[in-house]
Amino acid sequence: MSNILIIKHGSLGDIAQASGAIQDISDNHKNDKLYLLTTEPYIDLFKKNPFIQDVILDKRLSRFNLIYLYSLMRNIKKLDIQRVYDLQNSSRTKFYQRVLYPNSGLNKWSSSETTLPNDKTKEEFDKKPVLNRFDHQLKVSGLSTKNTMFPDFTWACSDINNIKEKYNLKKYIVLFPFCSTHLSEKKWPYYNELIDLIIKKYQDQYKILVAPDFSEINDAKKINAICVLDNDKAINISQLSSLIKESSFVIANDTGPAHMAAHLNVKGLTLFGSHTTAHKVSIERENFKAIQVSDLNKLSANKVFEKIEEKIN
Repeated sequence: MSNILIIKHGSLGDIAQASGAIQDISDNHKNDKLYLLTTEPYIDLFKKNPFIQDVILDKRLSRFNLIYLYSLMRNIKKLDIQRVYDLQNSSRTKFYQRVLYPNSGLNKWSSSETTLPNDKTKEEFDKKPVLNRFDHQLKVSGLSTKNTMFPDFTWACSDINNIKEKYNLKKYIVLFPFCSTHLSEKKWPYYNELIDLIIKKYQDQYKILVAPDFSEINDAKKINAICVLDNDKAINISQLSSLIKESSFVIANDTGPAHMAAHLNVKGLTLFGSHTTAHKVSIERENFKAIQVSDLNKLSANKVFEKIEEKIN
């Protein structure tokens, strides 16, 4: 049995996307022990992943924090890792490669750079859809891939019967009208207008929910929807996964919960402006679709509602 290391620091949407790749790595290393290196927000989540045997915390402190860096590298070295699958493919993980295994190639360190096509620069390769990049990386690394292009995030779900009972949830629509303050171009501004259209059409057939994280609770008060919390705190990722999975429909900005919904195979829509494309981030699935416009401020609530009517039943 060999020890294998997978690196996936985040973000939440990226973790949902990487679920299929992690499953394929596990399937190709059935007799090995798989470790996963990740960051604090995702430690408890990855402990639920059935394809990982152990999780290692990376605090991602400054590279100039030599004491921390030495400690982390030493702990990884102690594991006698036979192969690393770098699914983060960041400048930080490239730095880790140089520290841990200088001059290592594909046989030791699988990354987008060590598997880069001969006719592409990394900048060109990174323009491809993210799932295609994962699939290419693993195939060139000698793995068979059955799940990489079809991530399944249901492993993240947990029992939410207490939450469903508290809010009397049966049929419901979940909205994700938030985004990071520094990514305001991702934010569609007409959720309350959309809620009015949904209520006018469907009356009390569906409850309309928002599920904010801890930094979004105050913003949630501006949305005319039920704010789902757990003991007045934001629900955790596993609870959120189940809330999404059991919903009738999801409408979201291009954020982590949108990618969760896509890979939980629920019906829904995500709204894209000019910041990127739905194709590049591999978010469209059989049930989960995108509306792509040049300016989200010009996308009307009526236009979004028309798409909901087409998909919800």
